[in-house]
Amino acid sequence: MGYRKAEEILPEEIIQLIQQYVDGESIYIPRKPENRQEWGSSTQVKQELRHRNDAIYQAYRAGSTVTELAAQFCLSEKSIQRIIRERK
Repeated sequence: MGYRKAEEILPEEIIQLIQQYVDGESIYIPRKPENRQEWGSSTQVKQELRHRNDAIYQAYRAGSTVTELAAQFCLSEKSIQRIIRERK
């Protein structure tokens, strides 16, 4: 997310109206619902996590313990348990 100067994109009347509510503070203006992107849609992170979670579940089914998987994948035991529960 980048910052843009309000003076460069908004009319003076709108800036004055906004200043009645927030003066000199940063605010976030959300995207329109039709322009929102799903998390991970612009990178491969979502696919990488799915692949990792599949590997965790397969190792668990092959006999690895939650403690072993937590150490192997650098995750907490609770996270491993959650991944296994979601895959069942």
